Amino acid sequence: MEAIFIYILKTSGLITLFYLAYYFLLRKETFFNSNRWFLLSGLITSIVLPFVVYTKIICVAPTPTNFAAPVNTTIKTIPVEESWLDTHLNLCLIILYVSIITVLLLKFAFDFYSLKRVIKGKTVQNQADFKFVDVSENIAPFSFFSYIVYNSSLYNTSELENILEHEKIHSEQNHTTDVLMARIFCIAFWFNPIVWLYKKAIMQNLEFIADAEALKRITDKKAYQYTLLKITTHENCVAITNHFYQSLIKKRIVMLNKNQSKKKNYWKYALVLPLLGAFVFFFQVKLIAQEKDQKEVKETTSMNTKSDPKDVSVYKIKKNTTDKELNEIVQKLKTNHEVIIAFSAITRNSANELTGIRVDIRRKNGKSQIMQTSGNEAIKPFGVIIIKNQDGTETINLQTGEKTHQPVTMSEGPDGADDYYNDENLPIPPTPPTPPSFPEGAMPVANVDMSKMPKPPVHPKDVNDEKAMKKFNKEMAEFNKKMEAFEPDMSAYEKEVEAVMAKREAIFEKEMAKFNIDMEKFNQEMEKFNQDMKKHEIDMKKHEKEMKAFEKENKSK
Repeated sequence: MEAIFIYILKTSGLITLFYLAYYFLLRKETFFNSNRWFLLSGLITSIVLPFVVYTKIICVAPTPTNFAAPVNTTIKTIPVEESWLDTHLNLCLIILYVSIITVLLLKFAFDFYSLKRVIKGKTVQNQADFKFVDVSENIAPFSFFSYIVYNSSLYNTSELENILEHEKIHSEQNHTTDVLMARIFCIAFWFNPIVWLYKKAIMQNLEFIADAEALKRITDKKAYQYTLLKITTHENCVAITNHFYQSLIKKRIVMLNKNQSKKKNYWKYALVLPLLGAFVFFFQVKLIAQEKDQKEVKETTSMNTKSDPKDVSVYKIKKNTTDKELNEIVQKLKTNHEVIIAFSAITRNSANELTGIRVDIRRKNGKSQIMQTSGNEAIKPFGVIIIKNQDGTETINLQTGEKTHQPVTMSEGPDGADDYYNDENLPIPPTPPTPPSFPEGAMPVANVDMSKMPKPPVHPKDVNDEKAMKKFNKEMAEFNKKMEAFEPDMSAYEKEVEAVMAKREAIFEKEMAKFNIDMEKFNQEMEKFNQDMKKHEIDMKKHEKEMKAFEKENKSK
């Protein structure tokens, strides 16, 4: 259960990373096709990358194991009552997760059924790679793979041509695959609001692609925009398809009239790479401790079996141990066992829990023992164990009861000291600069009152009803006249939008110049970091060779 939870958490984090990169860096660029592949690669990366794990092996000396003689001990077990929620929490979460997924899958299946019901029984016209279906229902035009569905009676020849060119782009470029992928991710990660925003971004970008490509085949740009306005009155659509009116009309018109982005802005796509590298470095590197030699363990076991322990004293240090309690441990060890112990490098978090500590022990025979650990999380309990043997001698050990959060290595130095240390000398990667975001702000208020926009008349169900058709044609003529009245205001609004966007682009270019300087500095720091990492690896290999030579020398003695 924990592994599944961690995987879902990592996947959600990666999806969030790609969405934020798109929203702040790429959303307002006109690289629509590149944005499409960026968003799709984000979904694929988010489910694959958590499975990619790099393994790093750290050689450690084995921890001595002391065997004590069996002692007759009576243990009294006190039952602890657990609440029903603590016992069944995981089961409740699984039931909730599966239940909501089941509901969403049923809705998904119902959408397929609705699509089949719309197409079933209709005449299909095959032209090239497309299958055109002319229906009588009052629904927005849409495409589903090679199927293009529309109601020709609702539009004139020019409008229908614009609509079909738009839907052909969706069909040619297999945009239905993008829609289905986004829908499946929303079902699997329904609890993450970013996934739903991600789906919206994908579908909106698909509309930008279709608009941009359709305009390359259409000569009258304004007629295409009027077609967009007319389609706004059709709210009925099939959820799993690419339908003609998908995103906000205002955004689509703005993007239609926006100047093409400069090619030098393609560098923005590369900014996600160092972030993915940081994700792998911090979350996908698995440290494995491998013991060097078991000979010392056998010798320690043999020695301890010869002299059965008489008394055992344990001085435990936990995350909540106070400085006063640490001082008491120092005094007790000195008074009762003639052991000199010192605590240093003590760090605590906001909850006053120990997050780092160094323990130095000096034994009566002059040998020393050192343990140090540090990190962002609270330490795991460990203790100083002193065993008094039958012959009067004492054995001193530092014993950890659980695995620590930080990677800890252990070795025996030339002076006979046992050193426990974590990799504090590991170089820290530099932090990349934050890229500027495109200036936000209110757009000019259009003189066009969308609430007063005329609604197209509803086409008669019976096309053979001459009276109804005559009335419909008359209403359509009036509708077209009213739509023409919006043209001057729309042209003025386009100019205002272009002026505002030009000013914002100038501000953004200045911020980008500063950012480029910071990026050059970051690249230099990254080069230095890579050099430091290589040097660190060389030092670690050198240290391992010295340790092997030292062990070999001790064995020969």
